[in-house]
This record gives sequence, C-alpha cells and structure tokens, in this order.
Amino acid sequence: MPSFLLTSLLLIFGASFLASWICGRCSDKCGWLLSLAPFGAFALLASHAGTIADGSVVAYHVDWFSALDCAFSLRLDGLALLMGLLVTGIGGLIVIYASGYMHGHPLLGRFYLYLLSFMGAMLGLVLSDNLIVLFIFWELTSITSYLLIGFNHEQKESRWKALQALLTTGLGAMAMLAGFIFIGGVSGSFSLTEINAMGDVLRESPFYLAMVLLVLGGAFTKSAQVPFHFWLPNAMAAPTPVSAYLHSATMVKAGIFLMAALNPALGGTELWGNTLSIFGSVTLLLAVVLGLFQKDLKAILAYTTLGVLGLLTMLLGIGTDYAIKAMVGFLLGHALYKAALFMVAGSVDHETGTRDVTLLRGLRGLMPITAFAGGLAALSMSGLPPFFGFIGKELIYKASVKLEGLELYFLLAAFIGNFLMMALALKAGIGPFFGKSNHLALPKKPHEAPPAMWLGPVVLGVGGLVLGLFPFLVTGLLAPTIASILGGPVPVIKLELWHGFNLPLLLSVFTVAGGYALYTIRGKFWAVADQVRAAIRPWGAEAMYERIFNATIWLSKAQTRRLQTGRLHDYVFMIVLVTVGFLVWAILNFGGLQFDIDWSEFDLIMMGLVVIMVISAFVAVTATAYMTVLVALGTVGFGVALIFVYYGAPDLAITQLLVETLTVVLFMYVVLRLPPLKTISSKMMRVRDAILASTFGFLMMLLVLKAVNIQFNHAISDKLAAMSYPEAKGKNVVNVILVDFRALDTLGEITVIAAAALGIAALVSVKFKKRKEGTS
Repeated sequence: MPSFLLTSLLLIFGASFLASWICGRCSDKCGWLLSLAPFGAFALLASHAGTIADGSVVAYHVDWFSALDCAFSLRLDGLALLMGLLVTGIGGLIVIYASGYMHGHPLLGRFYLYLLSFMGAMLGLVLSDNLIVLFIFWELTSITSYLLIGFNHEQKESRWKALQALLTTGLGAMAMLAGFIFIGGVSGSFSLTEINAMGDVLRESPFYLAMVLLVLGGAFTKSAQVPFHFWLPNAMAAPTPVSAYLHSATMVKAGIFLMAALNPALGGTELWGNTLSIFGSVTLLLAVVLGLFQKDLKAILAYTTLGVLGLLTMLLGIGTDYAIKAMVGFLLGHALYKAALFMVAGSVDHETGTRDVTLLRGLRGLMPITAFAGGLAALSMSGLPPFFGFIGKELIYKASVKLEGLELYFLLAAFIGNFLMMALALKAGIGPFFGKSNHLALPKKPHEAPPAMWLGPVVLGVGGLVLGLFPFLVTGLLAPTIASILGGPVPVIKLELWHGFNLPLLLSVFTVAGGYALYTIRGKFWAVADQVRAAIRPWGAEAMYERIFNATIWLSKAQTRRLQTGRLHDYVFMIVLVTVGFLVWAILNFGGLQFDIDWSEFDLIMMGLVVIMVISAFVAVTATAYMTVLVALGTVGFGVALIFVYYGAPDLAITQLLVETLTVVLFMYVVLRLPPLKTISSKMMRVRDAILASTFGFLMMLLVLKAVNIQFNHAISDKLAAMSYPEAKGKNVVNVILVDFRALDTLGEITVIAAAALGIAALVSVKFKKRKEGTS
C-alpha cells in the first residue's frame, strides 16, 4: 500500500516526539532504541526497491488545500528512493553514534528531538510530490538544522554560525518559493509529476529565466554553491554527529536533490546547463584549494564536502547521460565515505581532545578499529580500487573526456578537484593514524572509542569496499535514479572496476600521483595557513555577508530610532505621511481626479456654515486654552449636525447633537484636571504638520468628490429603503440599518464602548481606593 510512505514519516517524527521521554528512562540505551525508527523507515522504503527498479512509481495522495492545488502528495521514484535510503540508513547509524558521542549529556533528549525532527523533515522533502509540501519540509530542515548547529547555545560562536546558516538558506528559500509560484502559474499545477511532464511549456515561457534563477537561488544557498559557500564550513560549530549527518546525506544534498528533481522540467537549455556547470566548477576548485590550508579535521572534511557539492552541480549542468550516471554514482559513494570520515573525526576528537591534524599521528595502535574504518573511507574518497569511490571517479572522467572545445574546462576542473580531494582525504583519514606516535602531546590519553562510535564508520567503510567489489548490487538502485533525473525510461547500466587501459584510467593514475604528492608536502600548506586565511578573509563571501548583516542591523536601528520614538505625535505623522504618499501614487496611476461639480446644489447658507466650521477647526489647533479648544470643537460638531438637518437626516442630526453635547461635557470635566497647554514642538515642526494635515484633508476632499461621481451599480440606498419595512418592519431606514441590517456591527461598537467604560471605572476605582487609604 502507498501508505507506507506516510508510515515511514510518522515513524521518525513519532520517535522525535518520544525522544525526551525515552532518554529520561533509559539514557544509556536510548540511541539504540531510537535508531529503530529510521531503520524501520529504511526497511519500508527498501522493500519497494524492486518495484522502483522495474520503472514503476509509488504515490500517496491526500487532498489538502484544493483551492490552491496543494495536496499532501508523496512519491517514490528512483531519485526519492536513493535519497530516502541515504537519509534513513545513515540517519540510523548517526543516531547510534550520537549515543556514544553525547553520552551523559544533560540535554541528550533535546538533541535527539532536533536530530530526528530534522531527519523526518529531510525524508519528507525527498518524498514530496507537491512543490508547496516540499517547501514546507524544506523550511523545516532549515529550522531544525539551525537548532542543531546552535545546539551548544551557551557558546556565542555556535549561536552566530547557526544564525548565519539560517539566514543564508532562509533567504534562498524565499527566492525558491517565488520560483515555485512562477512554475505553478505557468504549468497550472504544483505537482512535480505533472510539472516534469510539461518541460517544453516551462522552457518556452517568458518567465523561464525568472523560474531558473529563483529556483537556483534556493538550491545554491542550500547546497552552498559560490558565493553562498561560507556557511557550510562554519556549520562545523555543531556537534560531530550533526556534521556527519548534514554533510553526508542530508541538508547540503537538498539543493542537489532539488536541481535533479526539476531537471526534466527546467533542464536541457544553455541557461540551465551553463549556470550549473560554471558555478559548480568554481565551487569545486575554490573548496579544495581552501581545504589545503585547513588544520582542523572537521574543517578539512567540510571543504571536501563543499567540493563534492560543486562537482555534483557541475555534472548536473553538463547533463549528458554519462554525466548524470557519474553524478548518481558519486553521490552514493560520497554519502558512504563522508559520513564514515566525519564519525571517525568525531571519535578522534572525543578520545584525544583535539582535531588539530598537526598534532594527530600514530593513533592506529591505540584506536585500531577507528583507524581501520577511517582508512577504508579515506581510500574510497581517494578513488582507489577496489572501492566504490574509484568507480565514481572513473564515471566522472568518462563523462568529461567526451566533452569538446571550451567544455574541456570541466574535465580540467574535475581532474584538479579530484587529486586535491585525494590529498585532503589522506590528511583526514590516514594522517592521524600513521607516523610516529605523538599521544603524549595530546590533551587526553587516547583509547579506542566505544562500540556505538565505531559501528557506523565500520559499516559504511566496509560498505564502500563491498560495493566496489560487487557494484552490480546497486545497479537496480542507480538505474531508476538516472531515469528520474533524465525524465526518461530506466536505462540499462553496467558498473565495473575494470574497463581496460583508457584515458579515464590514465587520469586516475595521475590523480593518485598528484594527490599523494600533495599529501607528502601538506606541512608547507599548514605553515602558511594562518597568513593565507588572514589575507583572504577581508575579501571573501563571509566578510561580505557580515557587512550586509551589520548594515541591516544599523538600518533597522536607525529606522527604529526615527519611527519608534515613543511620541504619539510622530506615529500619527508617519501614518498620515505614508497614507498621503499612497493616495498621491494611486491618483497618478489610476486616471487622476476627474469629476464634475454641480455648483447649483450649494447655497450661501451652507457655504457660510462650512466657512464657520473651517474657522473653528483652525481655532481648535491654534488655541492655547482648553476652553477655547472645546468651544471650537463643539462648533464643528454642531455644524455637522446642522448639515444633517439641512439635507433631510433629522435622526442623524439628533444623534450628532447628543453625542457632541456629551463629548464636550465629558471633555470639560477632564480638562479641568489637566495641566495647562504647552507648546512642545518647534515652529518648523508645526508648519510641517500643518502642511501635511492640509494636504491630507484636501486629498480626502478630492477623493470624496470623485467617489460621488463614480457609480458602479445602482445606489444601495434605494435597495435599503425598499427592504426596510418588508423585512424589518421599520419605516425609519437609518434605525433599521443600525439595529437590524448592521446588528452585529452595532453590537460590536456597544461592546467596545462597554469595555472602555469598564476599564475607566476600574482605573477610577483604584485611584479613589489609593486616595482613601492615604487619608486613613
């Protein structure tokens, strides 16, 4: 049943909600127990691998917001299956690893809550068949990764780097959402399945450029492509289990997944291919070069991850069958060895107290199992036979040697990136365990990590070796993945270690030679590492991010100082100013003010009354005595009542007179207790306010005149008059409107007045109570 897709999600999210409870009752075994959820989801997905290998697709669909064409749709095709197995399989090993790495941590339950919530969000992301649902899971991965990166919240560095990752990926997500809206508008659907079937429609759309750039904005920020690459190495502030998971199979692969999933719809053009290829190759080269100067184990691995993301993006951009085949194979191989290497780095740090590779050497005798796992993973990452990493590298070279002309630049980028990556793999996975022992200079006396910490690296390291020896084991998984990315039938692929003597093999030999040579002179790069970082940093992307961030903070503070002054006068001024601005803009953009005035309807009596009211209003705002102000305001109010009488609305006139009289009396009672009026603002400020108030009043007068001359339909007054007696049994139309037709509105007004009266009564009673207590 397709519901197994939903079950796999519920398993992981359910485990996340129970994590704190489980850890509170069996902290020593909670990691092993919680790992059953991702392993269970892994088994559910793997049980349908045969169906997917045959070219079928499993779908689960529940109507949600049908008006927005938003259904909770899940879909298991080749790409979703591969990513889902990586998310759950490696995720289960990470959960077990964390039980050893985080043993005894007081917030272990919270950590598992964050980790499993992230895992569920990532699984939901790769299974989503609706762009809106995908976006929801996408944002959930951003929020949970923020919590994971900043887990050590007592450290300022962790909080800063978590915020950096959240803002960078979050802003990209906003761009991506705009791209999704464009795609949905052009295709008429948010279903990935339907969108990928309408590639020609999208590519021919005038909005194609906007769609590509906006979607890639989200993908590039998530997968840390230049110039958004800086956040990924900084995410190393997270605990090592988080780093191992984010960098091997999950968050940083989300952007790669998105580009691969939308390749049938948006791919196949020069814009798509060139953008991905160029940005990917630049990211690859920049990452591996910067990685040479790193001395922290996790930083070295972070930069290699960055390089691999660039390589995968470049292969997607090249877009040939061979390139996609290489991309899929390399994605699987990288997930296996990178998760293992990160866990090995965490074990080394956990047992020695340092990640400084200049201090780490000769640990194989004290940590033999960890050294074994790290060696396997490093050799696979180096692309040596008989590991699966060698097959992935061969596929890349096979795809690249078929390029011609300027495209051979990508072959050069792949070659340079691969041999530099091999040097970094040896530095991270071989260097700490070989050479003369230096454990006396380490902060802690090292010893072998507990089983929970070496189980995952060993399983993944051996897995890379087994798949290299027997690559046919994964052809049924990789073939439908390639078909999903290309949007075609499932191809017949053949993976082998030996293809004879050819150019790709020669490039592999040169890669190994170059990588080993760089590894032997690694000390020369470390010697100048600090100087290189100091020279590059002021001009780097991170420095630009910090400038933009600081400028934003400065602007927000400046706006707050200007707008949030604490003075009612300033707030009213800004509201009126903005309103005037929008009114002027609307008038200029929507036909101007065109109306006819019938001057015959005006007589001298009404004109005189209006003049008196205007003079009274002027007196009210310029007077320096409260009584003068009240008299002036009362004159304006009574003038309005006379206008109602003149135009045949005695009910309104009576209401106005009563309200005006009551208001004036109440104001008189209040002002007797107020201090004398003082001039607080300057003369220039009063002139400014007068100009703005006059402009606003004049605009409102013009809009009223224009509204009188606009009639979209019959006057509603005629209909209300006709309905008054038959439906409400009242001949007074005004009363009927207030009491019957607008009954809830009137009730609301009465409620507001009653609430205000109760508030005033409460304040007055408190004041009288305090006065009484003071006299007694």
